[in-house]
Amino acid sequence: MSPRSRRGEEAPEQWVREAWQAASLLLGYPDAEQRARLPLLRAVTTRLPEPAAGPLERLISHLEATPTGEAAAAYVDTFDHQRRCCPYLTYFSCGDTRKRGMALLRFKQAYRSAGLILADDELPDHLAVVLEFAATGDAGAGRRLLLEHRAGVELLRLALEERSSPYADALRAVCATLPPLAADDRDSMLRLAAEGPPTEEVGLQPFAPPEYMPETTGARR
Repeated sequence: MSPRSRRGEEAPEQWVREAWQAASLLLGYPDAEQRARLPLLRAVTTRLPEPAAGPLERLISHLEATPTGEAAAAYVDTFDHQRRCCPYLTYFSCGDTRKRGMALLRFKQAYRSAGLILADDELPDHLAVVLEFAATGDAGAGRRLLLEHRAGVELLRLALEERSSPYADALRAVCATLPPLAADDRDSMLRLAAEGPPTEEVGLQPFAPPEYMPETTGARR
């Protein structure tokens, strides 16, 4: 029998953890260290199912073909200068309110329980950090964090797709490892897309009209 998480869900399969690890590394800042890892990451994708392998391979090919300086500039422009492409998951649901501090504490507690201590300058809700934790730490706890912020993951995917960013492929791969959006997650995503984070006085422009939103299921898997 497969090991199960505290919610009674089956623990993520090995390929899921490998996809999370690859996506985490590819969502990191493009530098010489990341470029040196690309051949290994490409080898990892050969073991993954197509819904995760295809997007990751496309992103790897893009990074291989793009000079490091150019890739770094595009990365900063995407994730640092575009509010809707924020990689910090609690931003979507909490903005910069006090609620965000409590949400960040939830991540820190999960990491601490698994023996992981973050650097002082590392926020725990960065998607790459969450994926690293889910891949190499407590897979069940990491998956729960991703599911709790499923709406934020989808909003980030939609924002990157809207910009035609190659990093949208990393989000497509991550979404391929998660169950389809539940109805409550879809409602949260539509509300956040229309209104923006709580601190915004003027809502964000919708990420996409409802007819382009992913299909839903009635409950989480």
